[in-house]
Amino acid sequence: MSIELKMPALSPTMEEGTLAKWLVKEGDTVAAGDLLAEIETDKATMEFEAVDEGVVARILVAEGTDGVKVGTVIAVIAEEGEDAGSVEAPKAEKGQPKAKETAEKAGPAETEEKTEPASAPAPKRGEGDRVKASPLARRIAAEKGLDLSALEGSGPNGRIVKADVEDAKPGAAPKPQAAASAAAAAPTAPAAAPAGEAKPVWFDDSIPHEIEKLSNIRKTIARRLTEAKQTIPHIYLTVDIRLDALLKLRGELNKGLESRGVKLSVNDMLIKALGVALEATPKCNVTFLGNDMVSYKRADVSVAVSTPSGLITPIVRDAAGKSLSKISTEMKELAGRAKDNKLKPEEYQGGTASISNMGMFGIKQFEAVINPPQGMILAIGAGEKRPYIVDDALGVATVMSATGSFDHRAIDGADGAELMKLFKELVENPFGMIA
Repeated sequence: MSIELKMPALSPTMEEGTLAKWLVKEGDTVAAGDLLAEIETDKATMEFEAVDEGVVARILVAEGTDGVKVGTVIAVIAEEGEDAGSVEAPKAEKGQPKAKETAEKAGPAETEEKTEPASAPAPKRGEGDRVKASPLARRIAAEKGLDLSALEGSGPNGRIVKADVEDAKPGAAPKPQAAASAAAAAPTAPAAAPAGEAKPVWFDDSIPHEIEKLSNIRKTIARRLTEAKQTIPHIYLTVDIRLDALLKLRGELNKGLESRGVKLSVNDMLIKALGVALEATPKCNVTFLGNDMVSYKRADVSVAVSTPSGLITPIVRDAAGKSLSKISTEMKELAGRAKDNKLKPEEYQGGTASISNMGMFGIKQFEAVINPPQGMILAIGAGEKRPYIVDDALGVATVMSATGSFDHRAIDGADGAELMKLFKELVENPFGMIA
């Protein structure tokens, strides 16, 4: 009996995902544990494994398809002894896309575009018809100044594909009606409107540009940050912190850790300091829930990591209770997998507070947006030589600015100030965080 593979729920909040890439093709034999596909969720790109052995009989959802609902049948596996060629695709349930629909909706990868012979001659287009073309073909056509309405497509149902535009030469200017039809069909604005909608009045398509489709991760970032700024009343508290003692201790610790292959970063030590400060000021280690308040007994620090897909925040669990060497080793491993979109959901979901360090970019000071449902985030600026009062005398010290963003519904200004004061003391007297 054939086995239906369904779009899995790879995180508790996942309702739909993008089938980013198939790692198998029809006719391939697979065993339990083999990788079948890469699926992009609202947080990361994750691998989908086979749980049974058999032969891939049908692939029902093309790679690149967006908005595939959890539970949608994406492929069929023929079991041992079953004729894969005789396996029929299951009937699509209400609300589920059909295989043909997903293939037409999915845009081909930019590095390679597959073309299929049309099963029937493509119908001739009239001047008012919408031009069918792949996103890659549209982009190449725009770069070469081609009129898509003047081309005949060799793809399914007359769809214009990469091969059709690569060798085409720019011709005479199209008729006004055809130009309008092509312009309406081509994606011309960053916020691309559905076919038939007018372009935004602010958009000037005479400026050279590219259209980049938003990933699920970027869409989630946009939604969550908008939600945070619209619903959370932020209060910002900034302190200047002298780093000389912490830098001296870091150098001494790294000499001792060299034989173990561990090299502490300043950020590793700041994660530890924030964890200790949160546990010492529990009124800031909270989540606001409308009519309730969650007070955490442990500090799990989410650390902002920039990746090609956008920002993600892997979590250092129990930051106050871990050694600096453990935090350093853990962060290097988490950051590496974050940049490869290989984090597991439990490694980035949760956390009681966040830290974002932009000092390596030379940013002196900034105010970070709270990562809901957390109650605060700490923004770290660059350490720099500044005039500073040392022992009642003007001197020069290495100083950084740190700004805490607090959810004012849950955290009073005085409590936020207490956390910032303690964080400053721990950094300026770093033995206090490792004792």
